[in-house]
Amino acid sequence: MASRFQIAPPSDYVLSRDACSYGYFLLAPNHWDPDARALSRVLDLEAGPSVLRITQGAEGGRASPGTPLTVRADRTLSRAERTEASGQISRMLRLDEDHTVVRGFHRVDPRWRRSGRGRLFRSPTLFEDVIKTVTSCNVQWPSTVHMNIRLCDVLGRGGAFPTPKRLSRARASTLRARCRVGYRDQRIIDLSRLFVTGEIDEAWLASPSTADDDVFVFLKGLPGIGPYAAANIMQLLGRYARLPLDTESLRHGRTVMGIEGADATVMRRVHEHFAPFGSHAFRSYWFELWEFYEAKAGPSETWRARELASAFTASNLKSVKAPKRPRTAPGRAAAPRS
Repeated sequence: MASRFQIAPPSDYVLSRDACSYGYFLLAPNHWDPDARALSRVLDLEAGPSVLRITQGAEGGRASPGTPLTVRADRTLSRAERTEASGQISRMLRLDEDHTVVRGFHRVDPRWRRSGRGRLFRSPTLFEDVIKTVTSCNVQWPSTVHMNIRLCDVLGRGGAFPTPKRLSRARASTLRARCRVGYRDQRIIDLSRLFVTGEIDEAWLASPSTADDDVFVFLKGLPGIGPYAAANIMQLLGRYARLPLDTESLRHGRTVMGIEGADATVMRRVHEHFAPFGSHAFRSYWFELWEFYEAKAGPSETWRARELASAFTASNLKSVKAPKRPRTAPGRAAAPRS
């Protein structure tokens, strides 16, 4: 008999808004069903892979904030597996960020108070976040989508995302030829081995007692992790003070913020614009980007992965008109209070 259980989210939590908030929700093995407002994925649990489907309220309807999340598995889960699944789902949906955290962000940047935006989707494990970050560097979005599909199909059990152990044992030639990861092949294997040996310690990386600068330096020392990837992994750890600036930042600076000049000038001014948001800088930056993407493709809760695989390319985004929402002027953001 298939298992079914519930998870109590924060009192302001809305699945369709808070899950569809970062591009990784579209990457395999995640599957968002916009018609049912349901998030499904395979999790590789203690007794093997299981497909879990997460909904909030009646399928296809709009649930009130804080309505319990219902999780349905395609097989019977043991008590230990239900605990394991609940922990991974909670990480993925950032259920550890309660309403006071989001309200703190809205005090700093009130533009997002009405929509309630504040949480950013991530993976069930830090390992998956790190590998997905590597697959998103120096490449356009369609290639990132296909790399993750191939990783799950070729090396994941039952279509799950591969575990560190399975990837650490893979051949570089397999990753390059069958998973199409290109130059990232050996770097992915090396990172996987560091997770297997415990040299990458999520508890230390996420601990409030560990300084942001120390985390950033450590991450930049990992195989294939440069400044952009390190800053992105930091926000996936819940450290939002740094911005992972890349070509999208240049496009945003020029297209939406109206900044002119050389690349270095645009990057500097984008950084200066969001610096006053302090520990919430990335959230403010990201939701501006996200609003721009929605101007291209409609509300993110209506997105379908296959259709979006070709939509977010540099050539397509150049033609999108910037949203008309008033922005906080550079240097005039409210002082951080949390």
